Amino acid sequence: MTSAAVTPDPAITTASAEAALGGKPERTRADRVKQRLTSPWATLAAIVIALLWTVPTFGLFLSSFRPADQIGTTGWWTFFTDPQLTLDNYGEVLFSSSSSSPQLGEYFMNSLLISIPGTLIPLVLASLAAYAFAWVKFKGSSTLFVIVFALQIVPLQMALIPLLQLFVTFLQPFQNGLHEIMPFVSEKQFLPVWIAHTIFGLPLAIFLLHNFISEIPGEVIEAARVDGAGHGQIFFRIILPLAMPAIASFGIFQFLWVWNDLLVALVFSSGTPDTAPLTQRLAELAGSRGENWERLTAGAFVSLIVPLAVFFGLQRFFVRGLLAGSAKG
Repeated sequence: MTSAAVTPDPAITTASAEAALGGKPERTRADRVKQRLTSPWATLAAIVIALLWTVPTFGLFLSSFRPADQIGTTGWWTFFTDPQLTLDNYGEVLFSSSSSSPQLGEYFMNSLLISIPGTLIPLVLASLAAYAFAWVKFKGSSTLFVIVFALQIVPLQMALIPLLQLFVTFLQPFQNGLHEIMPFVSEKQFLPVWIAHTIFGLPLAIFLLHNFISEIPGEVIEAARVDGAGHGQIFFRIILPLAMPAIASFGIFQFLWVWNDLLVALVFSSGTPDTAPLTQRLAELAGSRGENWERLTAGAFVSLIVPLAVFFGLQRFFVRGLLAGSAKG
């Protein structure tokens, strides 16, 4: 007596599963979240938020081209009924050499000289440290990583005065010795600002880059080691290319934070036009009683040029970098 194996019909199996679930297939959590985010109410909320953010910015942009007397007497929305445009506001903030309204060119360059090293230095140090925590096994690495992560909790304001005292005690003699090697750095005195931004940016940078680098498949690292590659070759030829989305993503955040920073610049720079960034001058453009508000509107959009260029230049890495360490596989 023989028996034949019976293959279940896929259609019957699917129908049985749907019947057991009340006639509807089970949806995953991602599907439910996607449906909520793409619902008409979510779309409407996104549009409202975009309008609330964009309308004031658009009004500020129009005000930067309006005459000073118009800004002081009427709202920006009156431009549509009485359009009056002028470039005097931009001319004053860019090309004026008077003491009350000095040009922003030197401050603009100071911001670049602060922001570029203040972004690159923590990126270099953080990428090396993240690789070491992820793939170089040494005693106490887990404890040290927790300590580095915990440094994000320390408020920046609590560290300003102790760090300033440390700079005065130890960094000032060292900076004076740099005059013969790097006279520009010694004269401009940007070194304390670079070190401060590096210290404040390193904990978050190490944490984000570690999450991304640690998820690189171990088979890739092991294959490189079998081929005789050392840590230097693995880092430069494998880790850096694969971690570029996370590096670019944090680079955007760090650059925007340093470019828009005012507190650290006020504490660690000398406050003179030789070292003061653009944000410090923008805070002074409005005058003591806010009578020069038209200059502030023009100066604000001058300061937007570089951050927008950085963001749009690196935006293709941005979303992938934001998802660094969020999922495995």
